[in-house]
Amino acid sequence: MNCTFALEDILKANDIIKDSLKRTPVVECPTLGEITGNHVFFKLENLQKTGSFKLRGALNKIASLTDAEKAAGVIASSAGNHAQGVALGAAAQGIKATIVMPATAPLAKIAATRGYGAEVVLEGEVYDDAYNKACEIQKETGATFLHPFDDKFVMAGQGTIGLEILEDIPDVDVVLVPIGGGGIISGIAMAIKSLRPSAKVIGIEAANAASMAEAIKEDKVVEINSKPTIADGIAVRKAGCTTFEVIRECVDEIVTVTEDEIAKAILFLMEKSKVVAEGAGATTVAALLAGKIDVTGKKVCSVISGGNIDINLVARVLNKALILEGRRFVFSIALSDKVGEMAKIVSAITELNANILSLNQSQNNPTLGINAQEARFVLECFDCEHKAKVKAKLEELGYVIY
Repeated sequence: MNCTFALEDILKANDIIKDSLKRTPVVECPTLGEITGNHVFFKLENLQKTGSFKLRGALNKIASLTDAEKAAGVIASSAGNHAQGVALGAAAQGIKATIVMPATAPLAKIAATRGYGAEVVLEGEVYDDAYNKACEIQKETGATFLHPFDDKFVMAGQGTIGLEILEDIPDVDVVLVPIGGGGIISGIAMAIKSLRPSAKVIGIEAANAASMAEAIKEDKVVEINSKPTIADGIAVRKAGCTTFEVIRECVDEIVTVTEDEIAKAILFLMEKSKVVAEGAGATTVAALLAGKIDVTGKKVCSVISGGNIDINLVARVLNKALILEGRRFVFSIALSDKVGEMAKIVSAITELNANILSLNQSQNNPTLGINAQEARFVLECFDCEHKAKVKAKLEELGYVIY
C-alpha cells in the first residue's frame, strides 16, 4: 500500500464514533435477488443520522482535531451530505461551522445543514466550485478545513461501514459502493480486503461524472468535464489523490450507470423495497438492475449510501422512470374535429385497460388542417408490452401517434 491508510485506522475510528452513530441495518432484497440470480442485501445508510454515511467520516475527523483547530472553527465544502455530517458533529462540540455548497444542491440538504446550526455559503454549480470557494474562505478566516473525502480520518470513518457489513454478512462475496471523490469506497474496500480478501469490491459511478474511472484509466487523478446528474452526491470533477491510491490497489472494478438507470433504481427501491434513496445512493442498485454486475449465485451487498433526495425532484425522477418502463405513455394524436371522434379513441384505450391520467385538446398546431385538432394523452399502462398494444390499436384505427 502506497499510503499510510490501513485497517488499524478504521478499527480506531469505529471505537471513537460507534456510540454517536446509528447501527444501520443490512436487509435482504428477494425481488432483486430473483432478478439477478444472487442473494442481494442492502446496507441502509440512508437510515443513518443526517440520512447519509457522511456523518461517520465527519465525526471521526472532528474527533482528531486539536483544541486550537476546534477553536478556529471548521469549514467544509460539500454537495450536501458531508455538510450535514460536519454541521451536526461541530454543533455537538460547540464548534463554529461554515459550509460551502453548490447553488444547485438540493434544497432539502441546504435547509438541513442550516438546521444543524452551520452557516451555509452557496457557490457554483458542482462540488468543485464549492471546494474552491471554501479554500478562499479558509485562507481569509484561518478556519480548519475538513475535506469531504481525501482525508485519512474521513476515509477511516466511512470504512466502519465495511466492518458492519462483515459482521452481518461474514461470507459476503461482492460489495457494491458508490464513488464520488472516493472516500466511502476507499474506506470500505480497505476494511473488506483486509478482513475478507476473497470478496470483490466494485465501485459505481454516475456516467455523467465518472472522475475516478477516468483516473484509473489514465493512472493519475485528472479533472474531467462533468455533466449534470441526479446523483448530485457523487458529482465530482476530480477524484481524491489519497483515495485514488487506495482504490487502485483495493477495488476490483469500476462501472458507470446512466441517468435513466439511476432513475429506474430510485423507483425500484421506493416501490419494491420501500427504501427512499437519493441518486447517489441508488447507483449500486442501478448497476444491478442494468445487468452491469457480472456475478451469479453470490452474496452481494449493495450500499445505499444516502436518502437525502429533494422532494421536489422525486416526482420528476419517478415520472421519468415510469416512462422508461412503459408504465406511463405520453403521446399526441391528430383527429377530425367532429362528434364522436374523441369518444372512439377513449373507448379504444379503455377497452385495453389503460388508464387516462390526463388529456388536453388544442387547435393551435399550425400543421393541423382547418377541421382538425390535436389531443395529447398521458396514459398509465402495465408495462412496455401493454403500451405497445395500446399504440398498435390506435394505429389500427388509422390514427398517427407522435
